[in-house]
Amino acid sequence: MLLFFLLMAGVILADQLTKILALQYLAPVGSYPLWENVLHLTYVENTGAAFGMLKDHRWVFLVISTVALGGMIVYMFLNKSRHPLETVAVAFIVGGGIGNMIDRIARGFVVDFVDVKCIPFWKYIFNVADIFVCVGCGLFILYVLLYEARAKKAEDAA
Repeated sequence: MLLFFLLMAGVILADQLTKILALQYLAPVGSYPLWENVLHLTYVENTGAAFGMLKDHRWVFLVISTVALGGMIVYMFLNKSRHPLETVAVAFIVGGGIGNMIDRIARGFVVDFVDVKCIPFWKYIFNVADIFVCVGCGLFILYVLLYEARAKKAEDAA
């Protein structure tokens, strides 16, 4: 459980630190190209959900996020036989969710700033919390495919 809380705290810290830096240094200039037409840092105040969808429904997201994050934390407490991959995955998801929730509560919007310009159909700007949530979801899917499915097969065979 210690690993879970340390990873979750690290994700929140990394997310909030990058957002503070974006507010301080990026907001005044708007956008800064790290690699012209490939990757920019572009300051955006996102009042919607993931990738700016459903703008101005902050309280809906706060309630849904609180229930989902609370459910994941309870799951981690109740599931005593956790695999390390599962622990990392859920810690990334919960940490990223809390990072964005902090923004919604404290600022009324989520600070986004990672702008991938080299993909023609990709028009979304995101942040470190979003990255951790997506990576955490991918790791959780990997965990389910590799370990839960294998455990189910072994159980069925026995």
